Amino acid sequence: MKKQTKISNAVIKRLPRYRRYLNELRKKGVDKISSNEFSRLIGYTASQIRQDLNNFGGFGQQGYGYSVDGLYHEISAILGLDKQYKMVIVGAGNLGQAIANHTYYYKAGFMVCGIFEINPRLIGIKINDIEVMDYENVVEFVEDNHIDIGIICTTKDAAQEVADKLCFAGVRGLWNFAPVDIETPNHVAIENVHISDSLHSLAYHMNKSRDEKSK
Repeated sequence: MKKQTKISNAVIKRLPRYRRYLNELRKKGVDKISSNEFSRLIGYTASQIRQDLNNFGGFGQQGYGYSVDGLYHEISAILGLDKQYKMVIVGAGNLGQAIANHTYYYKAGFMVCGIFEINPRLIGIKINDIEVMDYENVVEFVEDNHIDIGIICTTKDAAQEVADKLCFAGVRGLWNFAPVDIETPNHVAIENVHISDSLHSLAYHMNKSRDEKSK
């Protein structure tokens, strides 16, 4: 793999899409694919695909294209999906429960090991066989169990305090669903997920399409 000081976030965000399409091709028994064929399938230009993959070494062969299975595993390794990660969820409301119940994460190597809540009515219930614990115990649990990722499903007012506590306890990454961007130390990766942003983008594309048809 090629060493790079900095890969753009736009490239990183395209890699899971490449991997998802490659996995579908694997399931269909496709052995190889050219950048042009991949372009028609995925919607990016062949040049863009080659440029993205060249950031990490390229992986293609002149006159052959890409090995579907080989490229799938290479991208998995680039994304760190050849490892397992331990996670905790803070916030056992509807969203936290949905994430805990989503078995895809477990199959992909992301294991929910603990769920924490401040609401006494939720503490003690089981979600996907995991008992909801008192948030007061989150630091000790994260430290004792070497948790990698904290998932924040709290209100926006509580999110930064929760993030600070999880970072102090030793997580290496935060997946934040609270409707606010939170800050972390440089050594802790952060992905702020704003579901409403995606919905607003959808509204834009719907209206753009309608406006173009009316011209």
